[in-house]
Amino acid sequence: MKFFLSCVCILILAGTASAKGDAVAGKQKSTPCAACHGADGNSVNPEWPKIAGQAAVYATKHLQFFKQNKRINPLMNSQAMALSEQDIEDLAAYYESVQTSPGAADENLLERGMHVYRGGNIDSGVPACIACHGPKGNGNPAAGFPKVSYQHAAYTAARLRAYRSGTPRYPGSELMNSVAKNMTEEEIDAVSSYIQGLH
Repeated sequence: MKFFLSCVCILILAGTASAKGDAVAGKQKSTPCAACHGADGNSVNPEWPKIAGQAAVYATKHLQFFKQNKRINPLMNSQAMALSEQDIEDLAAYYESVQTSPGAADENLLERGMHVYRGGNIDSGVPACIACHGPKGNGNPAAGFPKVSYQHAAYTAARLRAYRSGTPRYPGSELMNSVAKNMTEEEIDAVSSYIQGLH
């Protein structure tokens, strides 16, 4: 009961956080980001994530993680180091305001991917993605779960494999480490493709 109440309190407090950023200022500050993430946050290279449409509260938190070297990516760490807290909030507000460009799932992987996303794998203990990321992949910003819909399949698959190996270590990564640890190669590829077309 105490654990349940603690979780409820955390979710309520997280839900009271609001974006303090200025999207117009964020757009002006986004030029360096465009090299990897595209002019509007929709990257062309499938190895780099689309950040357009991501919830500001999630983007703010992860940019802070990169700045503080709590989440390790040499390129992102160096970029975030130069950002002020206001820069981070402005960038997050801007990218939240931009629409994510559509993607499409591989028809050959669609059924398998949908099964994993919606139902997980009871036999191996893989939970359903829908529980945290929602039926349309829009996430749950108040609970810290990101938007995943239309994300590049290559990027999602690489992240899931990294989580499965246990290499990403930052506050909150333990959940995804445990989610991915029992996923097969086929499940990762299929659900990543399904997410790419999810809307």
